[in-house]
Amino acid sequence: MFYKIIKILLGPLVRLFWVKRVEGLENIPKKGPFIFAANHSSYFDFICMIAIAPRPVYFLAAEVFYKSFFWKPIMLATGQVRVDRSSKDKNAVFESAKKILSDGKILGVFPEGTRSRSGKIQKAYSGVARIAKDNKVNIVPVAIKGTFGIMTPYEKMPHFRKIAEYKFLKPIKLENTTKSDDEIVQKELMPLIAKEVGEDYSW
Repeated sequence: MFYKIIKILLGPLVRLFWVKRVEGLENIPKKGPFIFAANHSSYFDFICMIAIAPRPVYFLAAEVFYKSFFWKPIMLATGQVRVDRSSKDKNAVFESAKKILSDGKILGVFPEGTRSRSGKIQKAYSGVARIAKDNKVNIVPVAIKGTFGIMTPYEKMPHFRKIAEYKFLKPIKLENTTKSDDEIVQKELMPLIAKEVGEDYSW
């Protein structure tokens, strides 16, 4: 309920001030669980996604959000998944992801793990592929352009620039795949995203 209220109140403003273009909405399944996997260079990657996605998205979110007076109540009320990046034991994260997907919802993941400090795509982690395979769901890659120019990791306030571009790509289907988690992420998922944003992914 709170998620819908935030989307109704803030969604139009976010689209008005920051979202320039959205493509590939037809690639988003209308029902059932799956994973959004996107490149990450700004808090606005997450904010704009909520504004434009036709269904609620539940993100794996860094612990820093839960230390913020502003963000903590929003994260809790909208059911986002807290990730303690300092912990080596990620079982709680995988269990939370499993719960979201088993409920038929959309899980949002930034495979790079944190925002890029340069605006360029960084090396990604393979956890998103493990989650997808363990839960037998597909991955919808999301290529994001422009959000670094709205608000970099070094800034506390956004610029009012209508430059964010989102492209939802065709799902990566993992039924009966023999590829490793690392192959899926490093050789398929991230190169697809990098190509769409005009970059090279060579890890």
